[in-house]
Amino acid sequence: MRKLLQVIAGAAVGGAEEFFMRLAPAFSRAGVDQRLVIREHAERRYRLENAGIEVTEARFGGILDFATKPAIKREIDQFAPDLVLAWMSRAARFCPAGDHTLVARLGGYYDLKYYRHCDHLIGNTADIQRYLIDQGWPEDRAWYIPNFVDGERMDAIERSQLDTPMDAPLLLVLGRLHENKAFDVLIEALSNIPNAFLWIAGDGPLEQSLREQAVQSGVEERVRFLGWRQDIAALLAAADILVCPSRHEPLGNVVIEGWAHNVPVVAAESAGPRALIQHEETGLLVPIDDSKTLAEAINRLLSDASFAENLVTGGFTAYEAAFTEAEVVRQYQEFFEKVTR
Repeated sequence: MRKLLQVIAGAAVGGAEEFFMRLAPAFSRAGVDQRLVIREHAERRYRLENAGIEVTEARFGGILDFATKPAIKREIDQFAPDLVLAWMSRAARFCPAGDHTLVARLGGYYDLKYYRHCDHLIGNTADIQRYLIDQGWPEDRAWYIPNFVDGERMDAIERSQLDTPMDAPLLLVLGRLHENKAFDVLIEALSNIPNAFLWIAGDGPLEQSLREQAVQSGVEERVRFLGWRQDIAALLAAADILVCPSRHEPLGNVVIEGWAHNVPVVAAESAGPRALIQHEETGLLVPIDDSKTLAEAINRLLSDASFAENLVTGGFTAYEAAFTEAEVVRQYQEFFEKVTR
């Protein structure tokens, strides 16, 4: 059995961090012998140790952090892993080369100078894999392994908890309140989607400006800012449509979330959603930064229940084919066998 050390610095919240928190327990359920080194984070450590995984915390600071690299080296010396999997550039920077195979996982189009000492790179989209090769990374050491999402269902959250009428069309967006997510475009579109309510699940630097925009657009009474949530399945169970209006979205995890939970998806055609969605079969694609067309696509789904149901069926079929826990863990295990020294 291959021994795996995973290393992640990570922010307090974020898409990569959330997927790490799904993947590590999934590896344990599949029998992978693993240890973890994470940035100090009490709640994250509790959840991981509660899943039966051995966890070490490190600082992952700046250039004056002289403690993290020796801490990781001690873990490598004690555990003797076959593979070290580093999540993003900060973790990769602290991971030494050695007798193990050093792999870094990328969820975006990053500068490869931070990964030159790695043996292999994994992109979580086929487009990122192509980017790695285009940037000069050896093709036989560039890999694509997708993310999976948790398909476990939950009861729908009571709309009354969020001051939302039971009979109102309900739109849901998930993610950081950041310019890349283009939630401003959806708020603008909401003016042309009669009676619909919008739940925004996430936090970030643009919350105040988005609240102000909702007031200026006259839709503030139909917008709810939920903050960062852990009950995504319950939110999805309550929603009529999942929207991904992002200007920049390398993967589009939220698209797969919608598919897994039988919610029709409307997305802007940024790189991730464009690669995932078959237009009018597994979702609807609209131009980036086009609030008028976004509103038209949403209204189309709200007015045609049969068409929306066809998208739900197509999306769930796509999810089962490639983005379940079992399938993605299988691909990782196959990859581990291929690249282990």
